[in-house]
Amino acid sequence: MDKVMRQVRLAYRAFEKWAASNQLRLFPFRDNLSDYTSLDGKADLRAAINIALLAIPQGMAYAAIAELPILYGIVCSAIAAIVAPLFASSKHTILGPTNATSLMVFSFFAAGTYSTAEKLNLMPLLVLMVGMICLIGAILKAAELIQYVSQSVLVGYITGAAILIIINQCKHLFGVSEVVVPASNFFGMISELIAAKKAYLWQPAILGFSTLALYLTMSRWLKALPNFAISLALASIISTLIASQSPGWNAAVPTFPSFSLNDLTLRLPEPTSAGLFADISNLLGVAVAIAFLATLENTVMAKSLASRTGSRTEINQDMMSVGMSNLACAFTAAMPSSGSLTRSALNYESDARSGISSIIAGFFCLVALFLFAFLIPNPVAFIPKAALAGLVIAVAASLIKKKNIRICLRSTPEDGGVLILTFLAALIFPLYVAIFIGVSLSIFLFLRKVSRPHLVEYEICDNGELRELDQKQKRPNPAISIVHVEGSLFFGAADLFQSQVQRLVVDPNIKVIILRLKNARHLDATSVMALRELIRFVRSHDRHLIVSGASRDVYKVLKSSGVLQTLQQGCRRKEGETNLFFNAPSNPNISTRDALIRAQDLLGTKEAEVKIYFDTSHDKKGSS
Repeated sequence: MDKVMRQVRLAYRAFEKWAASNQLRLFPFRDNLSDYTSLDGKADLRAAINIALLAIPQGMAYAAIAELPILYGIVCSAIAAIVAPLFASSKHTILGPTNATSLMVFSFFAAGTYSTAEKLNLMPLLVLMVGMICLIGAILKAAELIQYVSQSVLVGYITGAAILIIINQCKHLFGVSEVVVPASNFFGMISELIAAKKAYLWQPAILGFSTLALYLTMSRWLKALPNFAISLALASIISTLIASQSPGWNAAVPTFPSFSLNDLTLRLPEPTSAGLFADISNLLGVAVAIAFLATLENTVMAKSLASRTGSRTEINQDMMSVGMSNLACAFTAAMPSSGSLTRSALNYESDARSGISSIIAGFFCLVALFLFAFLIPNPVAFIPKAALAGLVIAVAASLIKKKNIRICLRSTPEDGGVLILTFLAALIFPLYVAIFIGVSLSIFLFLRKVSRPHLVEYEICDNGELRELDQKQKRPNPAISIVHVEGSLFFGAADLFQSQVQRLVVDPNIKVIILRLKNARHLDATSVMALRELIRFVRSHDRHLIVSGASRDVYKVLKSSGVLQTLQQGCRRKEGETNLFFNAPSNPNISTRDALIRAQDLLGTKEAEVKIYFDTSHDKKGSS
């Protein structure tokens, strides 16, 4: 036994070392315990009670949105809240089911031909894939790519999803959920609701709208109370009392099916008749979309809370926590977990001190879950679908932020266009497709901006200072052009960079072009090949090209690609001649001076004296 334990410890240390090499920590939660006090424990306990009172009914609501048994939502609220803090860097984020991910699950299965049994069988596999994708993304530091997705995408997506949630819950609000055919987009939902208008019932509508009104009233005047849970409990009690006096009430106002202890068992992914690999292929798109959205929601929430507390957040570490929470949920009859905006904000406002508040809240949810399963009759069987639908509509409506929409629409035309197109995509396509459309559009606009390197022609003035050449002035030496390249030279900018520099060759007076690459970044294979073709093009017109201000990274790329050899052709290397001059951090202009001397050698002239001005009193970064 001792040998086994020793091997386990060695394996754990090796895995921990491997994780550290990827800038990830296995259990950062241990840092919370170093100076944990009894006062911290009391604060976390109070926060946990508030979170659990919100998480349990919200878990039911989000499972209802995904059209899963409400057991799935409660289990997810419990397991994710317990597991995620063990791996997260944020002290306040609470993971569990959310509006956006729940509706994405619903829209995917509604767009397909899956039966209810197949949907439940595929859920563990889907959640498992979400967890694995998040873990792989954390190792590859994919969370850092989220900064390239504009807020316009998130605002447009959440707004569209909120409207879909409201429309989709109307079938429960009017008691026609058994009549309408599930639709995955806004227009399909509207069409089904209109087609079923003759089957509308007044009983669920009155109960649902009354619950909605009660919740909104309490939220305005009694903000400190767990209004979601209180409204749902009161609506359930009133509905039960009415049903005891009116036999037809139960038929008009359906409740949720109960669950038992037998349902609280570990589950393994069960492939459908199509086979495991076919199921993985079918679920891959929605799994990637949910993983991305879950990471995005969690990161946005963590950064928002970190800005309030002054703490630091590690987005890849938090992505790992999302992955681990989904892996745990995959085997416990749960749904995908994500960072919850409302529960995380409540955790912070309740003065939680650490992730222990989330863990305690998760255990409270587990206790409630087993109590529900143990009690006969099950309390869940008394919850009307119409009452929960009214509360879901209230929560969904709160996601529509008019101020954020106004800011995105008025900031730039690009932001407004991204918001509108993402919003329309959310209404027309399944949500996992809509998020890809919005993200792709956002990244396209970003790449278009950064793919335009800024090229400026420079001159050396009388006092030796390097400055931008006025277009109205003539070059001091018309045969030499100094071109400063500012920005990224990755694949998206390569052609533009090449075409802009080639325009200089049109000037018959220019014989030597000096490219200052001091601030050029992100050279890749495409930009290096463009530089090689540019060198050949310049030489084909009997001109010369010299590179100055090159960093060591630029040098390594040029050397390993073989383009350095092309650049150095014609140089007598044994005599010290070169067409590449390195950037000197102590004097950023020294490389340009040496490049000018080399240019004069190529032109066979020594007429102009080259002077470089450098003021050591100025910040080095401010020198050109």
